[in-house]
Amino acid sequence: MVWVVISWPQMIPVAYELTILCASFGAALGMLGFNGFPRPHHPIFNAKNFERASQDKFFIGVEATDPKFDLEATDAFLRSLGADEVSVVEE
Repeated sequence: MVWVVISWPQMIPVAYELTILCASFGAALGMLGFNGFPRPHHPIFNAKNFERASQDKFFIGVEATDPKFDLEATDAFLRSLGADEVSVVEE
């Protein structure tokens, strides 16, 4: 009869590293899932001067999915803050 002895201390580093690897993949996939997977296209990309948003200006997009959304009130609020331009982008 042959006895095979597998020492459990040699398995600890492998288990530790695999735990870290699986946790990092889980965190990355969870972040993408909760934050929303990247979309290759969004209707706001068609807005006027959107291509300059990261060059010399910044861009704010307000989605109108809320039932209490009011277009005129939002437009007036953004203009009162000093917006250079406020425009509506249709899907």
